[in-house]
Amino acid sequence: MTRQKIAGTALRLFLERGYDEVGIRDVAAEADVAVTTLFSHFASKEALVFEQEEHFEHRLMQAVTSRPPHEPLIPALRDEIRALVQHCAAESAAPVWCMIDKSPALREYDGAMRLRHAQSLATAIADLRPSQSATACRAIARFVIDAYSLAREAADPETAVDEIFQMIEAAWNAGVPS
Repeated sequence: MTRQKIAGTALRLFLERGYDEVGIRDVAAEADVAVTTLFSHFASKEALVFEQEEHFEHRLMQAVTSRPPHEPLIPALRDEIRALVQHCAAESAAPVWCMIDKSPALREYDGAMRLRHAQSLATAIADLRPSQSATACRAIARFVIDAYSLAREAADPETAVDEIFQMIEAAWNAGVPS
């Protein structure tokens, strides 16, 4: 409850005043929490904007590890990315993405976050298919993470997801050991 309150307050202040114009103390005061409480929930100011980061990564891991044994990997990841893109491509998310695009600190955090997600996803894929090279697992994981960003920015996000995942699936199938 406190975490969501802090994140919601921060996002509201960032959108009202501008990301660079709002400090951690401003967020803590507005959320009626101590700065130490804020930092017990968020490691940085940037993390306040990406508060769903762990949820995003968890959903991708679940798509890999919790799918039925007969369900192929790439379509499971495509379906998860499609669902995530639908949420982030919603009209209500546009101001947040505009803020992120305008802030070098937020763009840098987003890039680092995507690399962390790709590494976690690559590890999960490698555990699933140990015969696949580490390089192939990392490449597919990065393609999946980048598919999210590319589709989110596309005029037709759903079609973009399908188009990108056709390429990802072809690459994955090409790398299947005989």
